[in-house]
Amino acid sequence: MPLYTDAIPGLPTPDENPNAYTGKDIPTLEVFLPEKDKSNGTAIIIFPGGAYVGLAYQEEGSNIGALFAKQGITAFVVKYRLPIGYRLQTSKEPMSGNKYLVPLQDAQQAIKRVRMNATAWHLDTSKIGIMGFSAGGHVASSLGTHFRRAYIPNKENTNLRPNFMILVYPVISMKDELTHSMSKSLLLGDIPSPESVKMFSNEDQVTADTPPTLLMHAGDDRLVKVDNSIVFYEALIKHKVPAEMHLYAKGDHGFVLRLPAEEWMQPILLWMKKNGWTKD
Repeated sequence: MPLYTDAIPGLPTPDENPNAYTGKDIPTLEVFLPEKDKSNGTAIIIFPGGAYVGLAYQEEGSNIGALFAKQGITAFVVKYRLPIGYRLQTSKEPMSGNKYLVPLQDAQQAIKRVRMNATAWHLDTSKIGIMGFSAGGHVASSLGTHFRRAYIPNKENTNLRPNFMILVYPVISMKDELTHSMSKSLLLGDIPSPESVKMFSNEDQVTADTPPTLLMHAGDDRLVKVDNSIVFYEALIKHKVPAEMHLYAKGDHGFVLRLPAEEWMQPILLWMKKNGWTKD
């Protein structure tokens, strides 16, 4: 379904540019519903990775959503906009405002949409979490650390704070010594402002209100340094936010694409159960 029911922030209106609304590449929300007798009221909103140049939509999106649905968890996969050149739309119109905000806007819209329709989807509004892989982990951690300010229209004053976060080999920082250079340049540009680097170095945005977080990473990750997860974990602990981290000695980047699902999903399901977001 379309992610937005009204105008999409940052896009021209249909009157200004009808080609911007072809329906093919606008941001969407895909829903994976568990069987009614298995549904436990918990929801997970998934942000696939792709270095802000594309989306591993099936591998880190729909495939994962189907796995959660089998566990009784209602899953939502977000096809979020990519900031450079409107890569998820056919229009070549310039983007208005700050281009680097559009993934965060789509993330905020996703959690708003899920919360506002919680009754229809039989969800517990205290059990709505998010999950992100690689650059999608940056989108998710941005949502989890920037929820106080709405970057989308929110006249309903819907709570944009996730109840928990699951970050898998995430890009966390925009600092040169930590970041994934392609993700940084495609999100913030080749010469980013110090303000944008600070804003989206999410390890510096953690507060006591940041949601409880599970981090998973491989020590031999050659694309996104494991230090991204480590500095975020340290920031969470510093602010007394409940956090857990699973570091694998080997696995490299994208290990969920190669390991059996039951191997890497088990720690996630156990963590959710231990914290009361799911039950037997």
